[in-house]
Amino acid sequence: MRLAVIGTGYVGLVAGAGFSDFGNDVTCVDIDAEKITRLSRGEVPIYEPGLDVLIAQNAKAGRLTFSTDLAAAIRSAEVVIIAVGTPPAADGSADLSAVFAVAETIGKNMNGFKVVVTKSTVPVGTADKIEAILRRFTDEPFGVASNPEFLKEGAAIQDFMKPDRVVIGSNDARALAVLRNLYAPFVRTSDRIHAMDARSAELTKYASNAMLATRISFMNDLAVLSEKIGADIELVRKAVGADPRIGPKFLFPGPGFGGSCFPKDISALIHIGASLGHELEVVRAVERVNARQKKLLFEKIRRHFDGALEGRTVAVWGLAFKPQTDDIREAPALVLIEELLAAGATVRAHDPAAMENVRAVLGDRITYCESMYDAALGADALALVTEWHEFRRPDFSRIKRVMRNAALFDGRNVWDADELRALGFWYTGIGRG
Repeated sequence: MRLAVIGTGYVGLVAGAGFSDFGNDVTCVDIDAEKITRLSRGEVPIYEPGLDVLIAQNAKAGRLTFSTDLAAAIRSAEVVIIAVGTPPAADGSADLSAVFAVAETIGKNMNGFKVVVTKSTVPVGTADKIEAILRRFTDEPFGVASNPEFLKEGAAIQDFMKPDRVVIGSNDARALAVLRNLYAPFVRTSDRIHAMDARSAELTKYASNAMLATRISFMNDLAVLSEKIGADIELVRKAVGADPRIGPKFLFPGPGFGGSCFPKDISALIHIGASLGHELEVVRAVERVNARQKKLLFEKIRRHFDGALEGRTVAVWGLAFKPQTDDIREAPALVLIEELLAAGATVRAHDPAAMENVRAVLGDRITYCESMYDAALGADALALVTEWHEFRRPDFSRIKRVMRNAALFDGRNVWDADELRALGFWYTGIGRG
C-alpha cells in the first residue's frame, strides 16, 4: 500500500518506519527542510530506542523516503496520515491549525479515492471538520478516519509492531476496510482491531490517557496522605495492585507526570467538557494533583534545610519526563530546577539522553555533568527524578564520599531506605512515612 505520513515528529516517524517495515511504500513529509535533509542522511532527530535502525533498514530497502513535497506525496498515496502537532492553546484547548492546513492541502491535491487518517490527538468532532474542509476543495471520493496512537515513549517500536489494540474510527465503510487491511499484518495472532465511528475513536484516545493519568494522580494523592499518617505507600501500592480488578500498572507514586501526552490531553479533555457545559470533575482533580505533586520534591528539600537553600548545591538525576527518551516536555525535573534556582541553590544535573534539550531551555543556569557521580560532587542533596536503569543501583559508597551532605531524595522509591540509612545517608522517598 502507498502511504503518505505528514509530520515527522515522534508519532509520524514511528508510524512511517513501522508501516514501511511491513512492506508498504511510505513517504514521510515535513515542511522543515533541514529535518528532511537530516532524515535522508539517516540522522534521527529524536531519541527512541531502535527507531534509527528501523528507519535505516527501510530507507535502504527503498520503502521509506523523506520529502518536503507535500502535494506530490498526497497525489501518489492511497492513505494519507496526518501526524502533525496539536499543541495546547492559551485556554487549554488543542490548537488544530496545522491539522486543518494539512487537510486543505490534501483537498487541493485529491486525484482519486483516498483514506485521510488523523493520528494526531484531536478533539472529538475533528474528523467531521476535516471532512467538511476536504469537500470544499474536491469532488473526488474519500473517506476520513481517526486512528489514535497508543505509543509509550521508550517502547514505541514494540508498541507499534505488536499493538495491544488498534482503534480505527470512521463513518465510511470503505475507509474502515482499507485500514483493516493495512493493520492485518500487525494483528495476525488475534483480532485486536476495535472499529467504531470517528467520534468514539477520538474520545477513546483522551479517555485512555485520562484513565492512566488518574491512576498516577490518585496514588500520588495517597502518597502525601501516607506520609502524614506514617504509612508506607509502597506496601499499600503492592497490596492494592494485587486486586485483579485494579492491577499493578500505573500505581507508582512519584514527582508527577509529564511528557507530550498526559498533561496536554488532560487539559484538552477538560476544555472539551467545559465547551459543552459539562464539568469533568475527576479529570480536573487529576490536573490539580499533578501540579501540586511536581512541587513535592522541592518542598522536601526546602524543609530539610529549614528553608535555607542559598548557597546549597543540589544534584538532580534525570531530566527527561521518563526513562528511555530525551523528551523534556512538562518534565517534573524542570519544575524542581526552577524552584531550586529561585531559592538560590546551585544545580548540578545528569541525564543519559536529555541534557542537550534542557540546555536549549535553561542555557547555562545549571551545570550539566557527564556522569551521575560528577553531578553528586560537592552536593548537599541528591534528588532522583527520572528512574533510568543506571540510577537504580549506583555505588552509594562512592556517592557518600563525594557529597558534602549525604541527603537523598528518592522521587521514584527505587532505593532501599534501610540500606542507605545504614550507610549514613539521610533518606526520604515519596509517601514512605
